[in-house]
Amino acid sequence: MQKHRTRVVCTALVAVALAALGLAGTAQAKLTGNYTRFSQCPYANLEVIKCLYSVTESGEVVLGNKKVPIEKAVTLQGGYGSVGEDEFSKFFAASNGITLAKVPQNVPGGLLGIVPEASSPALVKALIKFFLENSLTGVNATLELAKTASDIRVSENNLAAEEGAALELPVKVHLENPFLGKNCFVGSSSSPLLWKLTTGTTKPPAPNSPITGSVGAAKFLEEGRILETKGAKFVDNAWSAPGPSGCGGILSFLVTPIISAQLGTTTAGHNTAILVNTLSVGSAAAVRKNNSENP
Repeated sequence: MQKHRTRVVCTALVAVALAALGLAGTAQAKLTGNYTRFSQCPYANLEVIKCLYSVTESGEVVLGNKKVPIEKAVTLQGGYGSVGEDEFSKFFAASNGITLAKVPQNVPGGLLGIVPEASSPALVKALIKFFLENSLTGVNATLELAKTASDIRVSENNLAAEEGAALELPVKVHLENPFLGKNCFVGSSSSPLLWKLTTGTTKPPAPNSPITGSVGAAKFLEEGRILETKGAKFVDNAWSAPGPSGCGGILSFLVTPIISAQLGTTTAGHNTAILVNTLSVGSAAAVRKNNSENP
């Protein structure tokens, strides 16, 4: 079953790549049909071979003791070029500058971190949410790029083979709450959380155990020029994270240690990223052609 699925995705990726070779067009107009999802792909740049549009619809991020479910969709978009000797492609930022959308996710338990047991009565869960996850005590966690878009790396081969890193993403987590100030982060440009997301099986250090991703269910759109995979699951639970910094503004020397204590150990083997999404990859040449044909 796995070999069959891998073969289907490999064929799809090759079809998209071949389609990119025979199409052209550079006039500025507008995109139509399924091509509209690539509106922010920098397809006018001839170095861009493929356009990528990925919407993470569910999953979770575990940072030490904190588990944050992904409840609001997060979009990653841009383009990437030809495959290098290391089997990774250079990534190009989205045309509007929003390569990775900043979407706040609710942190269960808020500042106090009190999370009811799954078996707790619905009323208990509702009361805890009301008192601990409101506008004053609630905490949002927003995933942001820690480096430039060019530091993102994509490997179609690893994606299709379900082994190795398919997407390398340098990120940081912005913790937001009135008491935390505007600069409370886990990770930074100099010390990012480097996610090496795979559709295969991870090899994390203890105490984490291996987890497995998936390329999802693939289908072709626009006569084979766009590959869409639904339910694609990208995973990594071998990454490390630095402690939080900048929390509490002028009281950072007091607040930051408290947040650090709540997070607990964030070294490799204590963190997890699971991103379940709909992934679209299209030929940049086909996007350019669609653009030129629709003034």
